[in-house]
Amino acid sequence: MAMCNTCDDPFFVAGIALQSRLFIGTGKYGADSLIPAVAMASGAQVITVAMRRVEKGQQGITAHIPATMRLLPNTSGARTPEEALRLARLARAAGCGDWIKIEVIRDSRYLLPDGYGTAKAVELLVKEGFTALPYINPDLYVARDCASAGAAAIMPLGAPIGTNRGLRTREMIGILIEELDLPVVVDAGIGRPSQACEAMEMGAAACLVNTAIASADDPVRMAGAFRLAVEAGRGAWLSGAGVVRASGEGAQASSPLTGFLS
Repeated sequence: MAMCNTCDDPFFVAGIALQSRLFIGTGKYGADSLIPAVAMASGAQVITVAMRRVEKGQQGITAHIPATMRLLPNTSGARTPEEALRLARLARAAGCGDWIKIEVIRDSRYLLPDGYGTAKAVELLVKEGFTALPYINPDLYVARDCASAGAAAIMPLGAPIGTNRGLRTREMIGILIEELDLPVVVDAGIGRPSQACEAMEMGAAACLVNTAIASADDPVRMAGAFRLAVEAGRGAWLSGAGVVRASGEGAQASSPLTGFLS
């Protein structure tokens, strides 16, 4: 695996420094036993897990998650803020820590997050000491409400969850990156490493990828590809992209057109 060129560029969530800007998930693998190798190849430090798959102690899905990784339980299945709070409390009681990815979804067909319910869930969880990372549509007003309620980061969808369609909401995510002071972690819909790279080139703080890795023919190799893509995109953003010239301006040689050898 190539050396990370951006490991001296940590980003912070609730005061915790993270070197890897790739989050991974635990769903949809052909076998949970793949998770340790995927985690190693990805270089990820944060991994999501649905609370319905967690058992108290080192059993079930948690037995396959490397002990060095930070758990990010999600409230998948919650339809109201109160249900999200109950699942967060269960996660804490099961030893999963205080970081919670908030999902409040009442739509069972497209699985689009409920903006109002999510912002309310952030308020409830923060009051109980949780580090809340809300999964939202890339709506600036919802994002601001979540930020005002105490969210530690914002996780907008790139496309409907599990679709691998890429950055269908690119313009809206760009607005969040520009307007918010919180880290923006692009979550859901990213299907190719090139799309994760694009999100990072835009200035996203991180990407969360699950389906694209888990559904690949070789999940371990795909995890490594996403690692490199996220690092490349971050490096491109840090270096500052060159100015894009309009088509009407004509071409511009990269080498001088004078001083040729005779």
